Amino acid sequence: MVELDNLKIEIRQYEEPLKELKGSLDLDAKADRIEELSRLMEEPDFWNDPEKSQKQSAQLGNLKDEVNSFSDLETKYKDMLEIIDIANEENDESMVDEIKNDFETFKEKFDRIRIRTLLSDEYDNNNAIMRLNAGAGGTESCDWCAMLYRMYTRWAERHGFSIEELDSLEGDEAGYKSVTFQVNGENAYGYMKSEKGVHRLVRISPFNAQGKRQTSFVSLDVMPEIEEDIDIDIKPEDIRIDTYRSSGAGGQHINKTSSAIRITHFPTGIVVTCQNERSQFQNKDKAMQILKAKLYMLARENNAEKLSDIRGEIKDIAWGSQIRSYFLQPYQLVKDLRTGAEIAQADSVLDGNLDPFINAYLKWDKTEQKKQ
Repeated sequence: MVELDNLKIEIRQYEEPLKELKGSLDLDAKADRIEELSRLMEEPDFWNDPEKSQKQSAQLGNLKDEVNSFSDLETKYKDMLEIIDIANEENDESMVDEIKNDFETFKEKFDRIRIRTLLSDEYDNNNAIMRLNAGAGGTESCDWCAMLYRMYTRWAERHGFSIEELDSLEGDEAGYKSVTFQVNGENAYGYMKSEKGVHRLVRISPFNAQGKRQTSFVSLDVMPEIEEDIDIDIKPEDIRIDTYRSSGAGGQHINKTSSAIRITHFPTGIVVTCQNERSQFQNKDKAMQILKAKLYMLARENNAEKLSDIRGEIKDIAWGSQIRSYFLQPYQLVKDLRTGAEIAQADSVLDGNLDPFINAYLKWDKTEQKKQ
């Protein structure tokens, strides 16, 4: 049948990409590591160091998932071709819709696995620390800051990541002037690094009595959480540590004690705050960890343009510096200005549907790296 033959041609086009994907996954090395970790877990003293053993156990689970995911994908490819041959032999048109559905599922899984192979930079596997700062636009921008915070929270929920709020400063009338939070989960930084930059919103402002269309901006800084002890020399005279009363969630304890910490690093102008932990000492440790990570990332860059991007300020938080625009009126459209990716359902994006933009960025970023 012609329709089945056409489907077979389309499916066959994935034969070479599947081989390339298999090579890039380095499945033999993963299989060796699975065997090694499995042996370690059988040793009687494996759980003596809970932190180390939990990490190795999680790594084993992730490796098995990767190997099994590709194996399932390869099996699905072969099964579709076999079903087409059987349907042709029996002249069974009723199989067409089922094969089409299977093919759509196959393509989604293929793209998902391929995207994971692009997460190969040094800190892609780490948690992500993110800071939203409201820019030009006053109350409107503070509300936009809260909308973006919700968007990333929804994205994290969809993908099984957890969100940990580290610090926030509420707006005078609505939303946030700034909010710092951590996305916890495998490859969180690898995915979220695509979001770093200025985000622009165009809509009829609910805070404008005249119902005028308004543009507002929020910047997002993204950096990896680096847990290991970083060899960064921070001189006492180069920083100022301030304590202040925490605000926001946390109950009576957080409102009665000056447990929040703000660290200012004079040479770079970096300011780090943390109020999430229960004690001043815990907040100070977390803030110092973030500061060291920022300085470490700063030291790894080789030119002034990249240095300025690593710092908390990302260009001007205003017109002409955005990476993505979100239009709610007079029409709905979200467009990424780097990759050209766009989605007409803005409400869907604001509800956490960020994968098309993240995937497009990861492909674009690899292409840009190859040009350098």
